[in-house]
Amino acid sequence: GAGLAGSEAAWQLAKRGIRVKLYEMKPQKYTPAHHSEKFSELVCSNSLRSDSTSNAVGLLKEEMRRMSSLIMEAADACRVPSGSALAVDRDAFSSYITDKILADPMIEYIPAEVASVPEGEITVIATGPLTSKPMADYIAGELGCSGLHFFDAAAPIVDGDSVDLDIAFFASRYGKGDADYLNCPMTREQYDAFYDALVSAREAELHDFDREEQGDLTVFEGCMPVEVMARRGHDTLCYGPLKPRGLKDPKTGHEPYAVVQLRRDNAEGSIYNLVGFQTHLRFPEQKRVFSMIPALANAEFVRYGVMHRNTYLNSPGLLDRYYRLITDDRISFAGQMTGVEGYVESAASGFLAGVETARRLLGQAPIDFPRETAIGALGLYVSDTTVANFQPMNVNFGIMPPLGCRIKGKRNKNAELSRRSLEIIDSLRESVLDGVKEESHEDHH
Repeated sequence: GAGLAGSEAAWQLAKRGIRVKLYEMKPQKYTPAHHSEKFSELVCSNSLRSDSTSNAVGLLKEEMRRMSSLIMEAADACRVPSGSALAVDRDAFSSYITDKILADPMIEYIPAEVASVPEGEITVIATGPLTSKPMADYIAGELGCSGLHFFDAAAPIVDGDSVDLDIAFFASRYGKGDADYLNCPMTREQYDAFYDALVSAREAELHDFDREEQGDLTVFEGCMPVEVMARRGHDTLCYGPLKPRGLKDPKTGHEPYAVVQLRRDNAEGSIYNLVGFQTHLRFPEQKRVFSMIPALANAEFVRYGVMHRNTYLNSPGLLDRYYRLITDDRISFAGQMTGVEGYVESAASGFLAGVETARRLLGQAPIDFPRETAIGALGLYVSDTTVANFQPMNVNFGIMPPLGCRIKGKRNKNAELSRRSLEIIDSLRESVLDGVKEESHEDHH
């Protein structure tokens, strides 16, 4: 698969002189969430989340930058203003990665669906959270797994010119960073009407791709559909994606009762996505309900939100810390199907799977990224057999070992955790990048 994890794995292998066959079922076959022929298509948000190393995902990004990650190279080259977050122009991002992969002489791109792993081949399975049914059935059959799925949801995107700027205002929460978010305020009365419409709106039917699974709609908390979140209580959204704290309306000088934030989805700022508005509502219902947000009364929806099936492994006991299959180490897995959650985390698993597969083929010992690093912590989390009720996980400081000393303040503590990690990363960098070639490659298979 040529998603984030697969592209990163292929790139790391190729840069170490390994010839790679990269299979991708697009454009012959698409999932309900994919639309572009390009590699590493971002199907949900265009944000890679925080870029600050006081945040665990920001630390993971910096680790990958220092390890010459293709995904991070593309993200930095295609970023759009987004406050302290790293957001990208999704089309430019995919184009950048596609062009790099196709130009590499060590990578043979094969546009075809794969339904099984060839006997004897060293293989990285990075078929993604929307693994096609034949491949999912093959994996389940080989591993004896069942019910390997949950449901994820994507937010709608609106035309920036159709947002009412007489109502909406640009600002970042508490004035931090540039005013990159477009904020749509709501009064108590407006929110009440919106809430009533939202919780009673009709949800869409599942795609044929998902219909066989519709009896078990388990939703990952990090991508909770906005209508599901709203049903937890009248003010739940006001403490979540519609939180008004730190956002003063310049027209009133006060915080609104609720605020819907829009984040630019491309470099030009011509389209915006509704932050936290992943949804499974029918398209006409999305238009009706979300147009009740005053600043979006005449909004043109460029893309409506969708909900789709995600496939992942019960990885503890199946995979080791390098994402290799314990029972057959010629096979590795990478991406969200391993139980890492998020774009950057998926790419990080692809990075580690690619590096370790290359080192094995070259007769080199594996490099153990320790739990003190974000890259290592993720691999050790998904392979930790002591984890009860394994579920997909974003990178976080909680899966890394404590400092062993008391530091006052969360920000200071996180900064010290990041400093410790990056010191280790720098000490490993020479070994990890040893033999990496930019222009010429030695020929290994």
